[in-house]
Amino acid sequence: MATSLEDITSLRLWKGIVAEFVGTLLLTLVGCGSCINLRGDTNVTSPVVQIALCFGLSVATVVWAIAHVSGGHVNPAVTCAMLATRKISLVKAVLFIVFQLVGAVVGAGILYGLTPPKYIGNLGCTLISDKLTPAQALGVELFVTFVLVFTVFASCDGKRKDLNGSAPLTIGLSVTMCHLWAIDYTGSSMNTARSFGPALIKGNWDGHWVYWAGPIIGGVVAGLLYEHLFAVNASITKAKACLLTSDYDDEKYRAKKLKVRIIEEENDLDSPAELEDNGSYPLTEKDSAA
Repeated sequence: MATSLEDITSLRLWKGIVAEFVGTLLLTLVGCGSCINLRGDTNVTSPVVQIALCFGLSVATVVWAIAHVSGGHVNPAVTCAMLATRKISLVKAVLFIVFQLVGAVVGAGILYGLTPPKYIGNLGCTLISDKLTPAQALGVELFVTFVLVFTVFASCDGKRKDLNGSAPLTIGLSVTMCHLWAIDYTGSSMNTARSFGPALIKGNWDGHWVYWAGPIIGGVVAGLLYEHLFAVNASITKAKACLLTSDYDDEKYRAKKLKVRIIEEENDLDSPAELEDNGSYPLTEKDSAA
């Protein structure tokens, strides 16, 4: 992980940057390609379900392919959330976002070149419904991105013991779900880069600020909320250290180091029966160390 300007020379960092570039390129190419209809009327876009499934499966596939190299962000909102929770440095975040944007532009450009001119349409640009106000559109993008980033943090919480499924698939399903809701509202961007690429190639900047503000705000809020309230190792001490200190290190706050705190909180309960009545069992020292 890059922590200073000197670390820009790190091979690991640049492998991650290239992975983010390629991943966002593919996501934009395939996802936005699903919005183009070659079967009939040039003014008719593809069905909502087709677009939702394509974006969800594209995200799942790309994350699966590059997560071991870069973390599989392919989205400035995810990268900003990782920065806000101090999981990556400012240097790494800036470089990731720059190359995500470049990758999206290249992906949209390739799609433009591969598509017959009369069928290009809006090239998959995210557009706000004329029935919505800008504030409503901002709210939609904020919430759909909140769902995505909250799912990313929950699925990739290595300290959870109940995760047995595929994190990339879970993340992809959250994208599909939100598209099924929000395509008719805002195009369901959830990803500033995915909106930026087609907008630049087509020169369509209508309401584009919404696709920066909404996803980034929603992503950062989701990351902070999960990390400091819902994560296995969430604690007030961790939150204070993350938000108020300059030398915060996320690796210091592992689940096993909360063993004493968990047991102390357990001892504050009136009796073990209190937990049993609520459908769960009191923690033991062995349980907390598992």
